[in-house]
Amino acid sequence: VQLQASGGGLAQAGASLRLSCTASERTFSRYATAWFRQAPGKEREFIAAISWSGNQQYYADSVKGRFTISRDKAKGVVNLQMNSLKPEDTAAYYCAAESGYINDFYRRHSYTYWGQGTQVTVSS
Repeated sequence: VQLQASGGGLAQAGASLRLSCTASERTFSRYATAWFRQAPGKEREFIAAISWSGNQQYYADSVKGRFTISRDKAKGVVNLQMNSLKPEDTAAYYCAAESGYINDFYRRHSYTYWGQGTQVTVSS
């Protein structure tokens, strides 16, 4: 499964961006999907995840209330709507997916498939 993340770019603090994750697999709608990010010199950190059904969403405290993860099964895309962006949101953002059972949505090792990052840069 090849994942493709898109939608990154340059934004000012307070602005919004929407990231999208698509996959080469037609059954992508059955995969739990997550977003992680990694800033220079820092470890990759969990941002948000959504179950394959879309009924469960999980968020890091740092983005709760500002970011929303959703999935459009018909289009086979998982979106991350990012509002009220802050300079500390600057990072490369990665989407990840897993077709099997997930015990912990927050752990990076729960996900088998990873896309290339898309850069988000927020200026103050």
